[in-house]
Amino acid sequence: MRVAVFGLGYVGAVTAACLADNGHQVWGVDVDPGKVGTIRSGRSPVAEPGLHELIEQVVSAGNLRATTDPAEALMGADASILCVGTPSTIEGGTDLTSIHSVISDLARGLEVVAPAAGCFHAVVIRSTVPPGTVEECGRGLDGRLLEQGIRTGVAMCPEFLREGTGIADFYHPPYTVIGSTDADTLRSVRELFCFIDAPVKEVEPRTAEALKYACNAYHATKVSFANEVGRIFRRLGVDTREVMNLFCEDTQLNISARYLRPGFSFGGSCLPKDLRSLLHLARMESVDLPQLSGTLTTNRLTTTDVVERVLRAPGRTVALIGLSFKSDSDDLRESPYVDLAETLLGKGYEVRIFDPIVNPATLIGANRTYVESRLPHLRALFKKTLSDALEDSDVVIISYASDDIEHALLGAPPRRIIDLDGRLGSEVEALSGYEGVSW
Repeated sequence: MRVAVFGLGYVGAVTAACLADNGHQVWGVDVDPGKVGTIRSGRSPVAEPGLHELIEQVVSAGNLRATTDPAEALMGADASILCVGTPSTIEGGTDLTSIHSVISDLARGLEVVAPAAGCFHAVVIRSTVPPGTVEECGRGLDGRLLEQGIRTGVAMCPEFLREGTGIADFYHPPYTVIGSTDADTLRSVRELFCFIDAPVKEVEPRTAEALKYACNAYHATKVSFANEVGRIFRRLGVDTREVMNLFCEDTQLNISARYLRPGFSFGGSCLPKDLRSLLHLARMESVDLPQLSGTLTTNRLTTTDVVERVLRAPGRTVALIGLSFKSDSDDLRESPYVDLAETLLGKGYEVRIFDPIVNPATLIGANRTYVESRLPHLRALFKKTLSDALEDSDVVIISYASDDIEHALLGAPPRRIIDLDGRLGSEVEALSGYEGVSW
């Protein structure tokens, strides 16, 4: 393919060189003549191990050229890749000035080169952009080019390059994500990156755009987490390097997909208690742990958000399906669903509870003491069957998924369903009153 890569900074230079090294005819485009001149001379405009040699090779072979003129790069091009900067604004938002500038350059350039009728040009955004940017760019191009018979499609294809290992990362990503719903665009992007041996994930554009933010936010969270626990443990005479080495060896819970599904608040007899204990230790040592403190705050906000959704809905009868802090357990200690029921009762709602595992009559010890202090009339709230709890309820809150629940909801769809679990079937999610807690 003939490809125009807009932006010859770190991501653009690596992308252009690697595409050229795999047979594509690549034109690098940049407003900075210095970067363009550096590429033309066979040198890398950025410091990156192995990139100088690779650029020298592909420029010498004639597979990589550079220009400041978008029209020159777009002559006969099948695709454009946007690798321009998206820095922060003063307010902290994303500055899309360079993205909008390139879209305008693309429209003008394609108008100038006037591709043959019926030709298709794929636009691939690799810059980190907020959800909705692909749609905005697509509208901008269509508005100028469709009347001339020039067809374009826009996709988000996030990059996962780390400075210092950019070339290796380019060739060995965890997957190739293509955010587009257009068949021609998907086909072009697949062809563009076909030499990369990684699974291809075709998703909605907003999913692909959000993914990069989620990844980077999580990476930042991991760095801060390690530093926060190090800050307190150092005061307690602990070598946190050893702690975290052991921590990382646990690939069942710690370094794994566990606990990384969106859903409801955490609870139980361990997580809230131990987090409070760690924060208490920090206070005793005059150590500030804002991230871990914020974990308790955001956990409360998750519950508050659901309460507010119920308050905004009509009706005063709520069915809560599931009460223990996790399914297949009768442990109610610090269950967020107990908090939810207690709050709604306090606001005057009629709350009906069904949990196939929990039996109020057989609860013992700390489990019984806890729930009696929060829901002293628990037995009166409990329903013997799922249908009893659902009957004539205005709002149904689901904390876990099962075939029985799905069949009951489909058989007599409630006015409103708030799904806190996210594993109900697509038929339930298609019901008019369905909404997910964070989807």
